[in-house]
Amino acid sequence: MFSSASFRAIEGGNLGTSFTSNSRSLSSSALMSSSAHFTTTMNISPRKRVGVLVSVSASASASDSASVNTNSGNNLPVSGLVFQPFEEVKNEAFVVPAALHTSIARQRFMDECESAINEQINVEYNNSYLYHAMFAYFDRDNVALKGLAKFFKDSSEEERTHAEMLMEYQNMRGGRVKLHSILNPPSEFDHAEKGDALYAMELTLSLEKLTNEKLLSLHSVADRCNDPQLADFIESNFLNEQVEAIKKIAEYVSQLRRVGKGHGVWHFDQSLLLEGGAAV
Repeated sequence: MFSSASFRAIEGGNLGTSFTSNSRSLSSSALMSSSAHFTTTMNISPRKRVGVLVSVSASASASDSASVNTNSGNNLPVSGLVFQPFEEVKNEAFVVPAALHTSIARQRFMDECESAINEQINVEYNNSYLYHAMFAYFDRDNVALKGLAKFFKDSSEEERTHAEMLMEYQNMRGGRVKLHSILNPPSEFDHAEKGDALYAMELTLSLEKLTNEKLLSLHSVADRCNDPQLADFIESNFLNEQVEAIKKIAEYVSQLRRVGKGHGVWHFDQSLLLEGGAAV
């Protein structure tokens, strides 16, 4: 019934490849009566994604007629510009300050955040100072608990590192570091009922919990001031580390409560010396 039908694919106005299909024989009279319509869409060239619409219509005429329409998405006009940097930088928020004592890096950094960071720096330095006093106590010749001495020395250095991290962040955001006064720590840590080791470790646990509260307060200031960069800095560098430290020191307190004030304290001290841990 079907005769030899030829389809020519035209790409971009040039002749492409001819495809001939010999399947069935179809008479001209049948074409006239059936009025068949064939529509095919093909992408010929792998280099250009151009849609070619070929419409073959068999009508009352004995001869076949074909019409070709080509639509290219590459000819679409460019819409409005999304980013115009040379116009947008004229906004007052992006003008570089000319004053000598004004930070030129500061952006979206509220005074409340700056003050809260300075307060946290003071907290970290106070912790460091107290842990250093504990190190000095347990390193005495008449106390001689070297494991506890090492633990508190490492803890003191860790807290000072935290303070320096906050100072560097303050400078990075264009704030000004202001160091506050530090209280004098006690020099004696012996306790009549608990003994010096348990008393010092319980004091450390309370101090770490207080520090965690201060960090959470700093994080809430960042949220209130809509400062996601400060919030991310606190989350990434302090919060998880702080709860891990609380858990570890809580375990030390439990162990020291079990061993009492006698010979068990020496064994605990030796385990600290081997472990090399620190209050974070």
